[in-house]
Amino acid sequence: MLNISGTYKGTWSHRNGNFSSKFPVFQKSSGNIVFELTSSLTDIRGVHYVQGEVVLRDGVYISDGDLQMKMEGVYVWPFRQLRMVLSSAVDSEMNRGEVFIRSSPYHLVAQDTPRNYHRSKRKTSRIMEMGKMCKIQLVTQVSPRVPDYKREFAKGEHERQFCEMRGLVEGPSMHEDQGECFSPLVVNATSVNVELYYNKAVNYTLMVTFISFLQVLFLIRQMEHSNTQSGAAKVSLMMIGQQAIMDAYLCLLHLTAGILVGRGSYTITAWKRREEINQEESLFNTFATAAFFKFVVFSIFEMRYLLAIWKSRRPVSSGEGWETMRRELSVLYSRFYGFLLSGILIIYELHSMLRYILFLFYSFWIPQIVANVVRDSRKPLHPHYIVGITLTRLAIPLYAFACPNNFMRIEPNLGWCLGLTTFLGAQAAILLLQHFCGARCFIPRQLLLDDCVQLLPEKYSYFRRVIRANEHIERGEECTPIDCVICMAAVDVSQRCNDCMVTPCDHFFHTGCLQRWMDIKMECPTCRRPLPPM
Repeated sequence: MLNISGTYKGTWSHRNGNFSSKFPVFQKSSGNIVFELTSSLTDIRGVHYVQGEVVLRDGVYISDGDLQMKMEGVYVWPFRQLRMVLSSAVDSEMNRGEVFIRSSPYHLVAQDTPRNYHRSKRKTSRIMEMGKMCKIQLVTQVSPRVPDYKREFAKGEHERQFCEMRGLVEGPSMHEDQGECFSPLVVNATSVNVELYYNKAVNYTLMVTFISFLQVLFLIRQMEHSNTQSGAAKVSLMMIGQQAIMDAYLCLLHLTAGILVGRGSYTITAWKRREEINQEESLFNTFATAAFFKFVVFSIFEMRYLLAIWKSRRPVSSGEGWETMRRELSVLYSRFYGFLLSGILIIYELHSMLRYILFLFYSFWIPQIVANVVRDSRKPLHPHYIVGITLTRLAIPLYAFACPNNFMRIEPNLGWCLGLTTFLGAQAAILLLQHFCGARCFIPRQLLLDDCVQLLPEKYSYFRRVIRANEHIERGEECTPIDCVICMAAVDVSQRCNDCMVTPCDHFFHTGCLQRWMDIKMECPTCRRPLPPM
């Protein structure tokens, strides 16, 4: 006697190439089929009551043309025959199988949940009409099957047998004179290799955990690179905030996936072996670990860096007392979590445009590029941070949309992946160009000389008074000596070189002294007034 409860996946095709039917359900001639069954004993010997749910995909991957219906019937195990009646009606008898269906990790994580197939009212009404006019039946022959990967390690009766089903899905009309509702479908399905599926999911979570650890290392390197007030002020607040929101979403996503997979351990029926329950618990632990690492990245490191950048831009507010700082901190946190919650609502409403939304999320380098041009900042980001974050951020979307055997069963789209990689790589290339060649190096010189440069704030020149001092000496007038208050040595303003710098508040310093001072504080050493970027 075979226990046929479980998840099955296979293919369907039109019988004898016949496409004519009253309800043209599918546009393609073949596709995938996924159905889940749960069986229970009856008072009749050799007969099991079976109920479940079936998904007929219009092709290989998930699409709007997929057909999802409930089914119930009997399995006569002496003859290895399964007979099911498909229906779109949701009654109390069918609801008994929802506990098993919703507990299956294959559907919950693989985006095959029933609600994905009820979003279109037009499709629902079509299924209801077809269910009223058609007698849709599934008739299959069940045979045991030992997977290839278990033949060498089979342990006799202790190993759970896998099943293979071959049969037809027929839809004759309830009225004999109206013919077929839709063309008969040939079905060939086998039990899902849950262990292989679990292994893929575990490998994915290990990859997420590893790249989260790398992101922490790169972020620490960047925080050490900009550990001064002036260095932190050059970093874009929006750039770090956008990455923190991305990591918060990934944390919620992996935690939700782990909970959905894990809840099957407590609601699944008695046919399931203890080893498989342990697999689900282990899978929940791996997803929870990946979510924890993402939580550490955004809540500890990125939020801490966000506060350091915010404080470096408000040195006056930091010295006005705790009440003022607490008020401005509340504004910062309210904006961050406001963007976080509003983003969740936008993604939920525009889930069909998820790939375009990802392009918006992966434009996180653009605020830093614009900030560099506007402020003419010098080396705000470490090159290792730019390259490392760019590569690690691409890992998850490339796995989901480029790997043909990903456990999420998302259709690969190499064109989209190439576009995302090019888009993010171009941003990283511009940042590296700004780091080694200057913040405005890619802007044409003619454009900087035109009136368009008025859109940018005027850059202050720290050598403006040197020219005037030289003219003053050429006229033969005496010039009082000026001392650099940093090194207490005299500043020679008569030399025609870059060894002398003057602040907007008319204080002279040696070039090296003032540059080292500005790496620590962006204020005048003499009068403590804020200094513009160099």
